[in-house]
Amino acid sequence: MDRRIGAQYYTLRDYLKTIEDFDESCKKVKEIGYQIIQISGTPLPARDMKEVIDKYGLEVVTTHREFDDFANNLDFVIEYNKTLGSKLCGLGGMPKAARADKESMEQFIQQVNRATEEIKKEGLFFGYHNHAFEFAKHDGKTMMEHIIEETDPENFKFIVDTYWVQVGGKNPAEFIRKLGPRAMAVHFKDMKATIQNASAMAEIGYGNFDWDNIISACDEAGTKWAIVEQDFCDGDPFDCLKTSYEFLKTKGFH
Repeated sequence: MDRRIGAQYYTLRDYLKTIEDFDESCKKVKEIGYQIIQISGTPLPARDMKEVIDKYGLEVVTTHREFDDFANNLDFVIEYNKTLGSKLCGLGGMPKAARADKESMEQFIQQVNRATEEIKKEGLFFGYHNHAFEFAKHDGKTMMEHIIEETDPENFKFIVDTYWVQVGGKNPAEFIRKLGPRAMAVHFKDMKATIQNASAMAEIGYGNFDWDNIISACDEAGTKWAIVEQDFCDGDPFDCLKTSYEFLKTKGFH
C-alpha cells in the first residue's frame, strides 16, 4: 500500500466552493504533509482544480460523483477523472430509490455494470463507496453481497469506508481482507463512543478502531491508497486532518 496518506476533500467541503478557497485549502493540506487527495464535495470544474492541484504538487487518486452522472452523463465522469489524473472513478453511494427492494437494487447493479464496461474501455476503474445500508438484507442476503457477487472483480473496485462498515455490523479489517484487491482504496475513518453519541466520528487514532489490524488488512488485500475522511468534526476540519495525519505518521505513513 502506498504510504502517502490521502486527504478526502469531502472533509473540507465547506471550504471548496470557490477556486480561491480551493487554492487556500490545497495550500493547507500540503502544509500538513498530505501528498495525495480525493476530490469530492466541490462544484468546481476539473480543469480549474487541476491547475491548483499541480501548483501544490498534489496527486488525485480518486473522486466521487453522484449516480446521476454515471447513469446519464458518463462521458463527463470519464473526462472529469482524466482531467484530474484519477484512475478510480468513484460513486458516492447507491441512490435511495435503488435501495427500496431487490428489483430496484438489481436494476442499479445492471446500470453500474454497463458504466463499468465503458469506464474500462478508457483504461480506468469504477469504484463503489459504501455506507451502512448496503449491509441491509433483501431475501436473506445483504445488498453488499449482491454487489460483490454480481459485478466484475477486475474493474469494479471498492472505496471501503471503515466507519460505515462498522455501523453496518461488520468488522472493517475482515471486510477488507474479504474484498482483497477489490478494496482499491480505503477511507480511514474512526469511531468513538461518547455519552451523547455511541457512534461519533473521530480523528484517526482517537476512536476505538484497531488501526494496526486495519492497516495490516489493507496491506494483505493489496489496497493501493488509504484516504483520511471525517464527515463531521468537532472543530476546524483542517485540524482534524492534521491530527489524523500525525497519528498515521506513527504507523509508517507520510
